[in-house]
Amino acid sequence: MTDPAPQREAILAALERLLAWPEISRSPQLGRFLDYIVQRTLEGNEGAIKAYSIAVDVFGRTADFDPQADPIVRVQARRLRSLLGDYYRGPGQGEALRIQLPVGRYVPDFAMVEPGQPEPVAPPAARPRWFGSWSFGASWFALAVIALGLAMAAYAMSAWGPRLGPGAAGAIQRPTITIVEFQNLAGATAAPPQAAGLAIELVTDLGQFGNIGVRYGGGGEANVAVAGLPTSDYVLTGIVRPDGEVVQYSAILTDSLTSTVVWNQTFAVPAAEALQSGVLDKVSKSLSLVLGSPRGPLHAAARQVLASSQSIDGRISPYLCRVLFDLYRETGGAGEAVRASACYAALSEDERASPPVLAAMASLLAEQVGIGETAPEDRFALASEDIRRAIGIDPISSFVWEQQARLHETLGERAAARAEFSSAVQLNGANVDALAAYAWLLALGGNLADAEAMARDAAEASPSPPPWYLGVPALLALRDGDFARAIACAELYAQADHELGPILAILAGQRAGDSAVVNRYLPQVLDVTAFRAKGVLPRLRERVGDDQLLDAIRTGLIQAGVPPMALVRGF
Repeated sequence: MTDPAPQREAILAALERLLAWPEISRSPQLGRFLDYIVQRTLEGNEGAIKAYSIAVDVFGRTADFDPQADPIVRVQARRLRSLLGDYYRGPGQGEALRIQLPVGRYVPDFAMVEPGQPEPVAPPAARPRWFGSWSFGASWFALAVIALGLAMAAYAMSAWGPRLGPGAAGAIQRPTITIVEFQNLAGATAAPPQAAGLAIELVTDLGQFGNIGVRYGGGGEANVAVAGLPTSDYVLTGIVRPDGEVVQYSAILTDSLTSTVVWNQTFAVPAAEALQSGVLDKVSKSLSLVLGSPRGPLHAAARQVLASSQSIDGRISPYLCRVLFDLYRETGGAGEAVRASACYAALSEDERASPPVLAAMASLLAEQVGIGETAPEDRFALASEDIRRAIGIDPISSFVWEQQARLHETLGERAAARAEFSSAVQLNGANVDALAAYAWLLALGGNLADAEAMARDAAEASPSPPPWYLGVPALLALRDGDFARAIACAELYAQADHELGPILAILAGQRAGDSAVVNRYLPQVLDVTAFRAKGVLPRLRERVGDDQLLDAIRTGLIQAGVPPMALVRGF
């Protein structure tokens, strides 16, 4: 680290500018974190900058804080590190002195750069190659991975033993998972790929969901140390193996009761990238997009119970209500909303006071007119109060911030919604619902390029994406001239959005020269109640802030035969 003494005033000035930047200033905890580590460093007290002291001094944790059990410091450090990069790539690009937070450390660096020099950007990662069916190019490797996975699963079972299975109480309580360090099969090579620490990254990432119980299982003989702890529903093991120009990171999820592999997936990264410490964060996120998804393997047991004829009377839990809420999020249906609301209403008073429950109930109240008889303004006021309470109790919950963003989006307060969605995805980059919703909000505001990566993560990297995830992919396909894909995405999206979905399908059909698609969806556009009451464009302006998209819609609908007057007033 550069000696800060000669630059003290410059460093303090740089710190002041960062603390005033809206992306940081709206998060008092993050601002205190940054100020704390910079001030301690300037005092020459770097040795005191530890996870424990930060948790106690900055985040108000008690003296018995356990950094392994509570990942708040790691999560906020990752969030701060990301924001610092955003700042120096954006408004701070011209600054000569930059405050940086190296990966794996809490002591900042102070770096001098040429004015205008951009923040270094890592080379773009190759598109991940997923092999969910184990159809690898070399069949021997598939057999080797399966054999090794079964061997690791057998060892894990001997360490953790049986537990209550998904068909019983395990299906209505949040799933628990023990994550073991991945085995590095690179051998004694000069530059082995990064592997050690991936389990810790996954524990941190999956711990942000709140509806998954996560425990670190160590590696090798270290597994014995946790053998006496309560057993987990699942064990995640894995291997890291060089394979030519790429490195394969293979994960295997085993059901502890049956000792069967219930899920496996492989993520391939370029060999050069696998040497960098940042690869663990990328691999962890890719795996978390699946494991943390509401439709991922960890929640399959509860979803099966809810889809069956089994009675859940007397077995209600906050987790089961959350699964019902996630089902409502997938469909937006009133029936799912009523079922989720009834579940939450059956919880105890203490359970209803928890932040995720408060936030979910607030969303149900604000979004479903058919639930109860409260006037809209009263519903929104009550929902706002409940979400404020939730944020006050747990200010680093991605799920809570997502519900706050959705409330402001419902109220038409798009700027506030964008800021809150940004907080949600910074706190949990694998929260697929937040990623998809934020991407759609950005795209409708004219920021399609900013929405692209998040939309692809939600729609392509997470399992079984619901139709409402496909709005941005439809726009991206239109932009790229892939009209067949645009039609496919728009037709799926139309199942969730009866206003914009059919319109996107018409635009895609026109550009593909497919009159059948245009003819199929044009009557649906003309039958939308809100369009008939206000006119097509006046209604769309309440949702769309991108003038170019509105112009494309106007031109496309006129070409499709919509009367021009129907575009501007009721019909």
